[in-house]
Amino acid sequence: MGDWSYMSALLDKVQSHSTVVGKIWMTVLFLFRIFVLGAAADNVWGDEVSEFYCDTLEPGCEHACYNWMFPISYVHYWVLQITFVSTPTLVYLGHAIHIIHKEKRMIEQLKNNNDETALTKRKYTDDRGKVKITGILFFTYITQLVFKIILEVAFSVGQFYIFGPVFMVPFFHCTMSPPCARYTGAQCYISRPTEKTIFIIFMLVVSGISVLLNVVEIIYLLCNKRRERRKELKAQQYVLRSQEHPSNPSWGGGMGGQYGGIPVLPLQAQEEKHIDQVSKDKDN
Repeated sequence: MGDWSYMSALLDKVQSHSTVVGKIWMTVLFLFRIFVLGAAADNVWGDEVSEFYCDTLEPGCEHACYNWMFPISYVHYWVLQITFVSTPTLVYLGHAIHIIHKEKRMIEQLKNNNDETALTKRKYTDDRGKVKITGILFFTYITQLVFKIILEVAFSVGQFYIFGPVFMVPFFHCTMSPPCARYTGAQCYISRPTEKTIFIIFMLVVSGISVLLNVVEIIYLLCNKRRERRKELKAQQYVLRSQEHPSNPSWGGGMGGQYGGIPVLPLQAQEEKHIDQVSKDKDN
């Protein structure tokens, strides 16, 4: 297997630029695909060529039958799949780093100009430097998730189209003519077919889990976006209501418009004033 250290270092940076579901997807990618493929692929598929045997002495027949059964190595196909599926994530990482770098430069310029609103103009990062998936980053993130789903499904369908059924047969009859005999062909045998079948099913299941996690992450992001919009709408409604109905109106401001600007006394004070006036009239 090749060296995955460079890609692993790049994908590790995505951890700080993704959601919780995205971190789970990254764990599945590292643990169940890259690690398992790198650790077990050589042991399972190391005898893919050396132990392939056909009961024929015709020159070129065995090689032709092997190429017919395995147009491309399973291991090389899975490496290609992981590389293509990881590419949209790396593109998003580059775009996120570019956007955050531009925002940092803008904030630094505002601070140099003694602008007190520099911190309030942060859109893509918070005070701790954590990335907020919003604005253009939100659309980039959703786009890379859609591309990952398309690539995963395309490679899974392509595997059935290239290699045929999932279950590896222990032997098959090869009728490649030429170079094999036109009528009799050759009987070819595959080493450890059960072990290879389990590995193929495992990689397909992990691919399906990856697609499921990407779908869940899209739903998670859309729900968060909808929740944020509801909060913003409630905040706007609260501000409008507080402006229309102040909580502590002044004495003349709340009732003055209704009675021409004249302060209105409470009912009990009016009654006491009326009684005092009647008692004065009696005394006179």
